[in-house]
Amino acid sequence: MKDNKKAIVTGCPGQDASYLCELLVEKGYSVYGVSRRSTRENSNMLFVENLTNNRYNAVTMDVTDPSGVSDLVKNVQPDEYYNLAAMSHVGQSFKEPASTLMADGMAVTYALEAIKNYAPNCKFYQASTSELYGKVEEGLKLDENSEFKPRSPYGAAKMYAHNMVSIYRDSYGIHGSCGILFNHESERRGLNFVTRKITTGVARVKCGHERHVVLGNIDAIRDWGHARDYVYGMWLMLQQENPDDYVLATGETASVREALNYVCDLAELNMDEVYKINPKFMRPAEVPYLCGDPSKAKKVLGWRPQHNWKSLLELMYKSDYRTAAREVYTYR
Repeated sequence: MKDNKKAIVTGCPGQDASYLCELLVEKGYSVYGVSRRSTRENSNMLFVENLTNNRYNAVTMDVTDPSGVSDLVKNVQPDEYYNLAAMSHVGQSFKEPASTLMADGMAVTYALEAIKNYAPNCKFYQASTSELYGKVEEGLKLDENSEFKPRSPYGAAKMYAHNMVSIYRDSYGIHGSCGILFNHESERRGLNFVTRKITTGVARVKCGHERHVVLGNIDAIRDWGHARDYVYGMWLMLQQENPDDYVLATGETASVREALNYVCDLAELNMDEVYKINPKFMRPAEVPYLCGDPSKAKKVLGWRPQHNWKSLLELMYKSDYRTAAREVYTYR
């Protein structure tokens, strides 16, 4: 690796970007972490801003502003560009379909255009998603050649972006790779995602702060891994001589019901007494089952996930329990 590589990472201070920025700084990169201006505090930003290294540079920019993206690429001349910025909540994308298309779709075109015009040797990573596949037969393991049939505005916008990377790769020789990432979670996951709803909810019930964990459909089946493993896979993709697309997944599945039951067991609670359904969390079009086949990533990249869904949830629950145990109030 050449000395002092420069990387742009969008989507700060999100879960994936926080882990990726840490990884890149550890590897000696100068990192330009892009986030929108926000008055909301995000704890993940602390992981990034507290890096004890002057190689991290915070950049305030909206990725849906093409002039801002072009100026950043032109001025930084990055070696690598990781596009992790997105409206990443599938359920919310039904409420904000137009803004989802801009953030998850058009922003990718702006980045690719900027690279083509100002930094054609820059390697580009696009965060694709298992939601591209949509409704599939239960039991199938999905790989890079499986058919895409998205069932949400989020999935449709990501499919546009995925195809644009392929077009710029073939038409302009851009070193663009897409990671088709299956569900990846961590202790830094947002509280509006189902895994954190489970682990923080059960922790709060255990500590006496809440009576129930309130969820929607708990029969959906997913392939869950740890985000730290997956960002390492992102980096590996851009170290390859030739660009390509890769599935990152564990190849194992669990239902939301199984996940909730497992965390309740960790907490020594009865799931039937903890779980409460709220129809408002149901999606207009659900994807019942997703499981990935990471054989290509294992063979070509040498990538191996270090966590399965159980070890992941145990880490998340222990972290959320420590937080809940420090609180002093209880439910009324």
